[in-house]
Amino acid sequence: MILDKGKRTIINMLDYAAEEFASYDYTSYKTEEGWTHFTYRQIRDNSNAIAASLLEIGIKPGDNLAILSEGSPMWVMAEFGALTIQAVSVPLSVKLLPGELPYRLNHSEAKAIFVSRNNLDKVLKIIEEVDNPDIKIIYLDNDHEYFHSKIISSTVNSSNGFVFWDLLDKGRKLFNIDPEKINRFRTQIKENDVVNISYTSGTTGEPKGIMLTHLNYYSNTTEGLKGFKLKKRFRTLIILPVDHCFSHTVALYGALFKGLDLYFLDTRGGTTNALKNIPINLKEVKPEFLLTVPALTANFMNKIKEGVKEKGSFIYSVFERGLKAGNKLNNDGINKPGLFVRLWNYFPYKIASILIYRKLKMIFGGELQYMVGGGALLDIKQQQFYYAIGSPVFQGYGLTEASPIISANTPHTYKLGTSGKMLDNITCRFMVDENREAAKGEIGELVIKGENVMKGYYKNSKATEKTLKDGWLWTGDLGYIDENGFLMITGRNKALLISEDGEKYSPEAIEEAIVNTSELIQQTMVHNDHKKYTTAVVTLDRTKMAQYRNKSEQEVLSIVQQELHAFKNDPVYKGKFPSKWTPSQFFIAPEPFSEDNKMVNSTLKMVRHKITESYKEEIKGLYKPGNAEKIQKINSDSISKMLN
Repeated sequence: MILDKGKRTIINMLDYAAEEFASYDYTSYKTEEGWTHFTYRQIRDNSNAIAASLLEIGIKPGDNLAILSEGSPMWVMAEFGALTIQAVSVPLSVKLLPGELPYRLNHSEAKAIFVSRNNLDKVLKIIEEVDNPDIKIIYLDNDHEYFHSKIISSTVNSSNGFVFWDLLDKGRKLFNIDPEKINRFRTQIKENDVVNISYTSGTTGEPKGIMLTHLNYYSNTTEGLKGFKLKKRFRTLIILPVDHCFSHTVALYGALFKGLDLYFLDTRGGTTNALKNIPINLKEVKPEFLLTVPALTANFMNKIKEGVKEKGSFIYSVFERGLKAGNKLNNDGINKPGLFVRLWNYFPYKIASILIYRKLKMIFGGELQYMVGGGALLDIKQQQFYYAIGSPVFQGYGLTEASPIISANTPHTYKLGTSGKMLDNITCRFMVDENREAAKGEIGELVIKGENVMKGYYKNSKATEKTLKDGWLWTGDLGYIDENGFLMITGRNKALLISEDGEKYSPEAIEEAIVNTSELIQQTMVHNDHKKYTTAVVTLDRTKMAQYRNKSEQEVLSIVQQELHAFKNDPVYKGKFPSKWTPSQFFIAPEPFSEDNKMVNSTLKMVRHKITESYKEEIKGLYKPGNAEKIQKINSDSISKMLN
């Protein structure tokens, strides 16, 4: 097949890689026999076979096919097989609760779902809630008997259950009989055709399906690779979920241009086993770069410090002094320290590097050159720590609607504490409001334009029109460009909660549930900005407080605490919200959110950044270790004032 290198589609990229890197390993996964490898040509040919089988079982161009699985070569072949016949991939997070699946499957009108063993029970549990009675279930693992026993004991019509490997075998025969049938579909793929519908939580409380096209991915992948100047045949261990757009762009699709060697984390046995396998797989794979999130690097950092402490006080003092010296020497990466600072800190840093830091690299396999951080903001202390020990994490910024990279620090251009420089093919502005652009250095909402900007939200024109205006994507994030040309993100204009690991969730439905099931709580703003747990700022109904005047402050505080979680036992809300997004601690605001204090707008919607700014110290206190008694005292004092 003649490659059309000028056509910017994922399948053309795959064809290019299958010729350019034909015999090189593309994807590898762990089995009982050890690491099993698939070359670039094998992945392309197997994807053609899966495409042929998908057509045979009734899948048509334009159909949406969900994938609920951990990363694996089968995941990759499933997506490429779908794209080959102009179907659309709907990648789903393995972290989704069973109750969160039906909406996504129904909204996307999924005709099939590829599923791994770890997630099969989750799918079968909710299958009766799926609108499409003929949805195909395609099992990605190889234990046929287990799958068929599960299907037989479920309500699924057995004729709608398929094993991936059976489809692969049958597809090879179908493709060999009539290869032109598949190739005809390939020639019809257009740059603006949708590749993924990636569901994320929107500000309305319902997930929104972000439509990303071939051109979106092609544009973002090529520009991202250009910035990092990634070497060919770089090796990495894929730890992040592959439903993430970040993993798609940098790993799955980036590999097609650079012949990257992708190993998938061993997830056999579920999440607990997967976490245990990270250090094992790192030593086996010896990655040269890693994609990571702050929660993961924080865990590594804490374990490293604990391990060094166990070596004794002398070694730990050398380690700590070396870190401080390294931070002085590196400064922020772009503004270099003076001669005296360099001389004063050189030897303590050099000694720590020789005695300790070089050995620490063995934790990551011994060949790691750097990590790329995404998903959430990376704390400056983490950036300094990893840079000092010689395994830097280069922080970037983006969002799924932008495919996702908007800016990035790279090994060649970086400034610690920033989100890096904007990609060259993205135009950006900072807007104070819809009509006024921020002055230089003034904080405004970041809006961008470029070929990486999404096509829109699936079946949601209202949300699309709100986010895409004249081709400009309004990110909902506040920031500015600093004096060195690096992007500084200062806060969020959107309502989304973001946990420490970068996972996002819309708080409105939880907030409504709290207020609707509580007598005393009048308003609630749920908060999580890259933290381990979720908190809330609440206001109380002063008129209803009157009936509690015969109770002590502590008794009323206990009632508020109970009412904050009363929704959990309400049949309407029971089991609806993941525990990580329900507030575990709260602060009682001294006054209601109102138009007078500018905490609600003219339509009575909460102005989140205003509330967050007004109670910045109190919110910070909710996350400070050992601060529970102080917050309880503040809350008791607020209740006391309302009772008197």
